[in-house]
Amino acid sequence: MKRVLIITYYWPPAGGPGVQRWLKFVKYLPDFGVDPIVFIPENPHYPIQDNSLLNEVPDGIEIHRKPIFEPYRFAEILSTKKTKRISSGIIRTKNQSALEKAMLWIRGNFFIPDARKYWVKPSVSYLSELIEKQNIKTVITTGPPHSVHLIGQQLRQEHQVKWIADFRDPWTSIGYHKKLRLTKSSQNKHKTLERSVLNEADLLITTSDTTRKEFRTLTDKPIELITNGFDSDYIGGADLDDKFTIAHIGSLLTGRSPNNLWKVLSEIAREDEIFRKELQLEFIGVVSEDVMDNLYKNELAPYIQMKGYVSHAQALRRQQRAQILLLVEIDSEDTKGIVPGKLFEYMAARRPILALGPNNWEAGAIILKTHSGRVFDYQNNSQLKNVLLEWFAAYQQGKLNVVSKDVEKYSRKALTEQLSEYL
Repeated sequence: MKRVLIITYYWPPAGGPGVQRWLKFVKYLPDFGVDPIVFIPENPHYPIQDNSLLNEVPDGIEIHRKPIFEPYRFAEILSTKKTKRISSGIIRTKNQSALEKAMLWIRGNFFIPDARKYWVKPSVSYLSELIEKQNIKTVITTGPPHSVHLIGQQLRQEHQVKWIADFRDPWTSIGYHKKLRLTKSSQNKHKTLERSVLNEADLLITTSDTTRKEFRTLTDKPIELITNGFDSDYIGGADLDDKFTIAHIGSLLTGRSPNNLWKVLSEIAREDEIFRKELQLEFIGVVSEDVMDNLYKNELAPYIQMKGYVSHAQALRRQQRAQILLLVEIDSEDTKGIVPGKLFEYMAARRPILALGPNNWEAGAIILKTHSGRVFDYQNNSQLKNVLLEWFAAYQQGKLNVVSKDVEKYSRKALTEQLSEYL
């Protein structure tokens, strides 16, 4: 079997979507003649943990660990809450304290490309010996954190290895990048590092076509699209909620507040007594303060159920039980190419997806192409109201469902087969 070294920061017990992609690739790669060797930090600072994912790590996988220096641990001395929020990518734009502003400035300008930069040098030293000892010919790095790509870059420079750089998210064009209070010099450093990685890797992989097109303006290196997906043994089907549940699974961060949806739901609730009794808004994961404020302003507090963070297995069950699955993205030009990992698990749950995001949103195009739900922008009210009333009538008759197509190509095993072809 072909041996491949995979370098990733996120690995169980890390929670959240970032860990899922390579955990599943590692699970299925042996089925396609590839023997994965995994390299991870020994003492990482994971803002979210899901210990249930430890049970999904395949038996017999060779895993190597190297200690990492984590500046976030020192920042927690000043404020555990603010540090956890920033390290999770939750950056408030309003009512920032002086401490938050200072932490963001330090994060953006002292830790380039990110706070995990101190793992690069010791990892290169450790892995150089491993590569020589085991005659490894292919190295894969996955980011963010994009400092992980710098490990692959140095290994590529020092050894005769093929280096594949996997970008789960963009680098300098990602939404939160503009909120880091970067100086002009720091912005240039980020762009220089980004270009060097894009032009030195043998192959680039992106999770969205938008990012692939963006990178093609920066490099002539080959770029392949491998989206996120759902696990192959996960199929829809569960006892549905008795309530008219609209569920959002995952973080609803600052800016992801579809006020037209809240307004329409409030309007229908005022007009229809039965709708008032049946409506339930369920939020699983972190919800930002501005989203909660908008929900309260639209008098939706009586219908809200806050579940907080749950295990991945619990999240899958909730997706299957919900009447409607809510997908939301910030209404911005910068977010058109964001395709959330949970979209594919939503599709696998076979429940109608209600998506709100920017015009020409790539995730919205996937939903429409697979007939998995309906997609709206942040301005459309009348059509949104009509669809909600249509779905509520179908729910009352026990006939609210979705007949999607071509979803199977997004299974993790099918995507791993695609990856194996590039190895």
